[in-house]
Amino acid sequence: MNVADGLLDALEQQVVQVTDDMVAWRHHLHAHPELSNREEQTAAFVADRLRGAGLDEVRTGIAGHGVVGVLRGGLPGSRVAALRADMDALPVLEESAVGFASKVVDEAYPGGPFPVAHACGHDCHMATALAAAHVLAAVRDRLPGTVLFVFQPAEEGPPGDEPGGARAMLDAGAFDDPVPTMVFGRHVSPLPRGVVGYRAGHQYAASCRVRITVEGRQTHGSTPWLGIDPLPAAAEIIAATGQIYRQVPAYNPITVSIGHVEDQGRFNIVGERVTLWGTTRCIEPGDMATVQANLRRLAEHHAAAYGCTATVVFDQDVPPVDNTEEWLARVLPAVRRVVGRDRVVEVPPTLGYDDVSVFTAAFGGVYLIYGVQDTEVVGSEIVPLPDGRGIAPNHSPRFYADDAALVDCLRIHVRVLAEHLHAQEG
Repeated sequence: MNVADGLLDALEQQVVQVTDDMVAWRHHLHAHPELSNREEQTAAFVADRLRGAGLDEVRTGIAGHGVVGVLRGGLPGSRVAALRADMDALPVLEESAVGFASKVVDEAYPGGPFPVAHACGHDCHMATALAAAHVLAAVRDRLPGTVLFVFQPAEEGPPGDEPGGARAMLDAGAFDDPVPTMVFGRHVSPLPRGVVGYRAGHQYAASCRVRITVEGRQTHGSTPWLGIDPLPAAAEIIAATGQIYRQVPAYNPITVSIGHVEDQGRFNIVGERVTLWGTTRCIEPGDMATVQANLRRLAEHHAAAYGCTATVVFDQDVPPVDNTEEWLARVLPAVRRVVGRDRVVEVPPTLGYDDVSVFTAAFGGVYLIYGVQDTEVVGSEIVPLPDGRGIAPNHSPRFYADDAALVDCLRIHVRVLAEHLHAQEG
């Protein structure tokens, strides 16, 4: 153990003191969500609370609405631990039934209007990271090195052709001074409250966004023979994407999902253009080129069969979250000291993605899964507790997180960061 017992006691005292504030911050952020690249008020709230913690620097406006807080320890040390939290919400109508549920509707967002909700738990990530800043700032005289508190916009992906997300923060120099020696974070999930999930290797999938534009020729709905209808071609493309998985090895999970369809015109017009927006995911990043090539061929040929054309664009590529054995060996002992060995479990890979992978690939580190719901693990399955609220996956309108579970999440943050700073160099 690298952290003295006196510092551990001081950390715990500060955790207890900040818990009520952390829950209040989470409720505020949850009730006031903002979509990707529109996190203006969220960023202002975060920056204000970081300044309130007495950090040495609070940098704002990074790659849009990104915020970085800098805490310099009072002891000499060269290590720089970065704690990352994502900020954006989702276009989801919330059905969680909590008293602080979102009622926000974004009228101006591209493709909208959209209801907006923190249906992925980023409010929890921000609140616990803010609380960690307050805890560690209170004991800064006992910390060597530096801590960066990184609040990243557009983790869910920026709209249209806008830049944004983790890669944009990296390119904007968010980590140039000082450069991290570790990036840490975790994502809330339907795992049982307080259970920490990890996987050695690819924990989250490689991902990219796909945009398929199918073009025909517009005409009146009463004279379809005078035009070329792109809708049947688009429908065939959507249906056929279910066959893509058969063209990669069965033991390598992949998925292609079309989540949004844009068309033109009205009920009595055969439109000119239909645009399909979707995502491709691969546990093994080497499969991505095969999936993209097959999807492009599928779209172009189905469109041609209907006399249309299809243009396929892949962008917003994100590498997989890869937790190496070396980094897990450094971080998991600290996690087990907080929650107990039996509550740290290995989990299977998921086709979800998180662009924190851009940071961990650049600087090293670990990204974990953290349970916040009324569930239990039976065998290899997650099942709801008999008297609980059930399982509500991330991105579901019913997603929820137990406030009480966030306290151990905060303890994990400060313990992992403090141990990294105090660890021997080399």
